[in-house]
Amino acid sequence: MSISPPVPFTGTPGLTGTRRRAAIGPVPVLLAALVVVSYLIGTFPSAFIVARRSGHDVSAEGSGNPGASNVFRIMGWRAGLLVFTLDFAKGALPAVAGLLIDGRPWAFALGIAAVLGHVFPVTRRFKGGRGVATAGGVMVVVYPLISLGLAVVWLVVAYGFKKASIASLLVTVAFPVLVGMSGYGWEEVALTGVLAALIVVRHAANLRRLARGEESSLGA
Repeated sequence: MSISPPVPFTGTPGLTGTRRRAAIGPVPVLLAALVVVSYLIGTFPSAFIVARRSGHDVSAEGSGNPGASNVFRIMGWRAGLLVFTLDFAKGALPAVAGLLIDGRPWAFALGIAAVLGHVFPVTRRFKGGRGVATAGGVMVVVYPLISLGLAVVWLVVAYGFKKASIASLLVTVAFPVLVGMSGYGWEEVALTGVLAALIVVRHAANLRRLARGEESSLGA
């Protein structure tokens, strides 16, 4: 798989020090405000809204997880794809905004804030989804080629095992490893590692069901 050359973990090229601060305003205030906005974007209840329109309660059906794979099981691939697209966008849009404003550090900051909003939404008593699709949106923005390769891996594994959780966990664990192997700095390896650890922890119930042979199948 071809990997793009690592880009330094720095801000906007050509704008440094006083010039950059003058261009984007008071940095800490702006960053804090955008982090809050990104977190709130992450709390958007995609799965609940899509399921409710068809008379389903995603938290009470299937695995009970408000995510794309559970909607797929309950309502079919069209509804599942819609939820995936919305959750993916919740991570991608803040990451793109951060990248345009001040480069990769802000892309990570805003993207991770959106993932936390999805996983721990204050609007639903901090009970959210697993974070795979939203984190995937962030990673596609920051690491497009690695993400493309692992998306293919996810599809092959999910199709072969009929288990979204197995595919998600495999891709999640592989991501920071590939980031390190591609020559990115320790900061990016650490950040992707923290995201991976969060997603693995959120899959604890899935791991227990897999161990007991009770994990729900994606179906045909």
